[in-house]
Amino acid sequence: MTTLTDPPKASFRLSMLIYDTRYRSLTIQAVAMLGFMLLAAWLLNNTLTNLATLGKPIDLGFLGEPASYDINQRLLDYNSRDTHLRASFIGLINTLVVAVLGCITATIVGVLVGVLRLSKNWLVARIMTVYVEMFRNVPVLLWIVLAMAILIESLPAPRAFRGDNPEATMKVFDSVAITNRGVYVPEPLFSNSLGSIHLFGDSSLRFDVSLDLMAILVVLIASIFAVRKVTSRAAHIQETTGVRPKTWHVNLAILFVPMIALLAVLGFHLGYPELKGFNFTGGTHMRNSLIALWLALSLYTAAFIAEIVRGGILAISHGQTEAANALGLRPGKTMRLVILPQALRVIIPPMISNYLNLTKNSSLAIAVGYMDITGTLGGITMNQTGRELECVLMLMGCYLLISLSISMVMNWYNARVALVER
Repeated sequence: MTTLTDPPKASFRLSMLIYDTRYRSLTIQAVAMLGFMLLAAWLLNNTLTNLATLGKPIDLGFLGEPASYDINQRLLDYNSRDTHLRASFIGLINTLVVAVLGCITATIVGVLVGVLRLSKNWLVARIMTVYVEMFRNVPVLLWIVLAMAILIESLPAPRAFRGDNPEATMKVFDSVAITNRGVYVPEPLFSNSLGSIHLFGDSSLRFDVSLDLMAILVVLIASIFAVRKVTSRAAHIQETTGVRPKTWHVNLAILFVPMIALLAVLGFHLGYPELKGFNFTGGTHMRNSLIALWLALSLYTAAFIAEIVRGGILAISHGQTEAANALGLRPGKTMRLVILPQALRVIIPPMISNYLNLTKNSSLAIAVGYMDITGTLGGITMNQTGRELECVLMLMGCYLLISLSISMVMNWYNARVALVER
């Protein structure tokens, strides 16, 4: 009688790490990781040895030294007696301001241009084509310098606003002054201000959080949440009865009545710029360097976004448009309600790269004198202290953190609009 038994298992041998397909990939990965770690250790050791020989060991103590230079455009309080860390923090805030403003503007302009490039109007489509090709094929640095030159040379000086018959006048009900030194716009003020909270004390990272702004944000978020609840309830009633109740007047009341009431309680009013002496005082001053950088980066990036939007729209089957037309939808509603929501799934991934490029291209701000993180930490601070390695590494870390944050937010949104398979 024959008995069937399992074949004996082969014992493990070192040669199996190379010749056995079950272990070969792990062996290659382990060797590659070991080689990378050895190379990184050699580079780090070599760098530290050379720095010690030069008498410049890695030291971040320079961040606590007085910066001794001014920053013209800033959101937070700063003076030349503050530390290099404070100056770098102000520069980082300036970089974030340009990145946020640029991404928003580039998205709006890019979507409009991308849609208009597909217009049936021959002239409109060709004008948009010229815009896209012109901005895409010229380096962004040239656009930044050109925008700065146009603002300086074409706009009137503050003295042009003086006299009984001034050469220039203020715009928007005499509330906005556009000059070759920048744009002066009204600033929000509160007669019954709630004050502010001082964070981080007197450290280099100190900043004040306005309780007025926090109250406005809380009311705004609560109003938006309430509007979504009302809209969701209307949709539920429509699914149940087939009739959708009108909610636009309720939504408008929810959005505006609480906000108007809060502003009235806080004593909201505007502080207008006034010409005193040789320049304007009061209001919010947006310097030409910020405006030039903002416009140039936005228009340059918008040209690339326009092509992404156009490609995303063309990726949607023409049958979708025909079906929408058969239902009686107008072309504008067809694009807004049918085509663009589907095209977003194609548009979002490449748009992330353009947002990252815009943020990194903001480092060209030094060309027009806008003090961002590159101009402060990677410019004056590095030249004053002679700490090239520390400044460059910190600068790279800042841009890496900003880029990863943008990617995380956009990937989250991309996952929200992605199709769910069943």
